[in-house]
Amino acid sequence: MKILVVDDEELIRNVIKEYLTIEGYKVDEAEDGNIAINKAKTNNYDLIIMDIMMPNKDGFSAIKEIKEDKNVPCIMLSARGEEYDKLLGFDLGIDDYVTKPFSPKELVARIKAILKRVNNEEEKYKFGGLTVDDKAHVVLVNEKEINLTPKEYDLLKYFIKNKNIALSREQLLSAIWGYDFYGDDRTIDTHIKTLRKNLLEYGNLITTVRGMGYKFEYKEETK
Repeated sequence: MKILVVDDEELIRNVIKEYLTIEGYKVDEAEDGNIAINKAKTNNYDLIIMDIMMPNKDGFSAIKEIKEDKNVPCIMLSARGEEYDKLLGFDLGIDDYVTKPFSPKELVARIKAILKRVNNEEEKYKFGGLTVDDKAHVVLVNEKEINLTPKEYDLLKYFIKNKNIALSREQLLSAIWGYDFYGDDRTIDTHIKTLRKNLLEYGNLITTVRGMGYKFEYKEETK
């Protein structure tokens, strides 16, 4: 798993990185909010640790911008323990708030707890009669298994993980095929067409965003 550590203090980044590396995590670093935003656009992180007070762009603004594009778990790290800051962070969708000074071991424990919860939640996705069992690598439509190519499956899973977020064709190409792929928009459009067809009546969950790309659009049913 890959974690982004964002803090303007190099010493803090180094300490966190050391403990996370020991636990087997891959660690990327950023010293301000703008760098974090740019790295989050081009990398798929499993979790982000974000300091609040930083030059150029603060942690709150960075988290807000990142979450507009990707639904990634976040831990807010701050020397400020005011209730207002915590509430603002949770309103932005963070998963935890850790006040400095902190215990690196406790931070690692919190990270493990969040990742375990997120992974357990994301083993199986259900959207009406469409079920994606990621652990079994199976897709069902109305309880009947359907066959997808590896790329179609990866596309569907990426759409689901970014549910209700508009994704450009460039984002989809880089996420599924990688940056060294020399294809064009037609590659995406062709795979989307066949994926929609294979999903039968649930193919319309993948909507076209005019002038940009596509979106997996699903609104939870309310009773």
